[in-house]
Amino acid sequence: MAYWLLKSEPEVYSILDLKREGRAIWDGVRNYQARNYLMQMQQGDLCFFYHSGANPPGIAGLCRVKGTLLPDPTQFDPHSPYFDPKATRERPRWYTVEVEYLEAWPLVPLAELKACFPQDHPLVKRGNRLSVMPVPPEVAERLIARRGCR
Repeated sequence: MAYWLLKSEPEVYSILDLKREGRAIWDGVRNYQARNYLMQMQQGDLCFFYHSGANPPGIAGLCRVKGTLLPDPTQFDPHSPYFDPKATRERPRWYTVEVEYLEAWPLVPLAELKACFPQDHPLVKRGNRLSVMPVPPEVAERLIARRGCR
């Protein structure tokens, strides 16, 4: 099993939205590195749900990968802001995963996460805006055990 961090702005899609729906496709990712990470995910992997753009930003809960290598449907929708005219159903360019809700947490703020993650990790590296990233197993296990880095 691997561990991942998925970022979403809470006013767009929050951990409470996922809780209400139970499952969701993690659509709209349009960064090749993030897409490549999505394509590496396996069923059963755990994901930390991170509220970006919040005040403060931080981990708000946990979800699990249920489906993998799904063509992102927004790439085919000409009315979507994530439409890609070069993508076809025969040759999709963007893939995603389906996740299921596990639990909401009291927010673990970025300031606390900086003490938990390696200094070169994309989450705590200044200027990094990657929306999907791996989490080292030792960090993930510590976060899950304590619901934070304390």
